Amino acid sequence: MAHVNRIVVGADQDQRSAVLYRDSPNQQEEAGIFWRSTLWATTELPADNTIPGDRGADVTAREPTGNGLTFRALEIPPDIKDTGEHIKKLQELNQKVKQKYPPTQADLARHPSMHRTDTLDMFTVAYGEIYLVTDTDETLLQPGDTAVVQGVNHAWANKSNQPCMIIGVMVHANPWPPDRYPAPGQ
Repeated sequence: MAHVNRIVVGADQDQRSAVLYRDSPNQQEEAGIFWRSTLWATTELPADNTIPGDRGADVTAREPTGNGLTFRALEIPPDIKDTGEHIKKLQELNQKVKQKYPPTQADLARHPSMHRTDTLDMFTVAYGEIYLVTDTDETLLQPGDTAVVQGVNHAWANKSNQPCMIIGVMVHANPWPPDRYPAPGQ
């Protein structure tokens, strides 16, 4: 299982900068599908640094709430070889994480993890390798590679035999208008 050492720095009671948190307590896992840790989240932009407490502690939804952001570490194991089982597990996961746009049959034919959010997603590969799958192509990402996904269909395909860790931020964004990028099923 993955481990992320999260350090949060803010103002302490003496009005000095200090380490406020030294852990990563908000972790979820779906065996064979993913492990993730929500490192920080906000419900507003710009972010309000004066709001007290661990703002990543209780976040479980896929997308940020309100007009905020979610900062997350995500480890993806190698793809499940049985495509039907992979699709079944991911559709159950989509219900748990309140997936707004259910994948179509064409989406699932591209990859079982195809999904769409209304967020601007920015990711960096920390270790391993993974294919970023779109409606029309796929690109291999390796450690240090980055990707920016602008509220469109995408999937993570791990065709290797090792897990891949991506670190990213999902930021609330205006969704694509239906005449520019339709959302089938909505």
